[in-house]
Amino acid sequence: MIDTHAHLAALDDADEAVARAAEAGVERILTVGTDVDDCRRALSLAEKHDGVYAILGIHPHEAGTATTDDLAALRGLLEHPKAVGVGETGLDWFRDYAPRGDQRRLFAAELELASELAKPVVIHTRAADDDTLAALENFRGTVVLHCFSSPHMLPTALERGWYVSFAGNATFPKAVDLRLAATQVPAERILAETDSPYLAPQPLRGKRNEPANVVHTLAAVARARGEEPQELERRIERNAAECFSLP
Repeated sequence: MIDTHAHLAALDDADEAVARAAEAGVERILTVGTDVDDCRRALSLAEKHDGVYAILGIHPHEAGTATTDDLAALRGLLEHPKAVGVGETGLDWFRDYAPRGDQRRLFAAELELASELAKPVVIHTRAADDDTLAALENFRGTVVLHCFSSPHMLPTALERGWYVSFAGNATFPKAVDLRLAATQVPAERILAETDSPYLAPQPLRGKRNEPANVVHTLAAVARARGEEPQELERRIERNAAECFSLP
């Protein structure tokens, strides 16, 4: 099994979490950087563990302080052989931690990087779905909607052939709309993630999340789709390998 989106550097016991994930059958983890320093930490973990790869980007929350030097540094880090994607990047009108104009400019710059380097882009969108869709309208690369929580975006995502990744919130009792969305995603476009250390799945809700717990999201999505978990696990492994060009 693979966890396609975790923030290992945010865990104070990242090495142990990788080991626990392996014990649970989660042998590959894509760890995500959210600013330049965090990206360096993500790459360090990827270098240390055979099954760990890095998705590198500057989060929209950091857009207000991101500089051209940061983008240049990010580009260099993305040339690392274990850097498999750009992100997470996008727009967040819910928290509004950074000015919206800065978020838009940063998002455009990271989409340009993804195009230039031919890497998939991993999207964060919150309360900004229409603007996110508009920003992606002319992007022709591979798109992953991380921690999918916007069912009304699904028709456009499916039309454009994007990957849709479900996290622990899809296991919550009231998340009927997310589980319904999961039934509509084609088998070749579905992914699963933890977004560790956030969004622990229902059996562990309120606790710190970690990559081993992706098995709970997998089980919930498989139930919703009427599939065997092992079947969905194999499908997600193939999807992730194709999306992120994993060996």
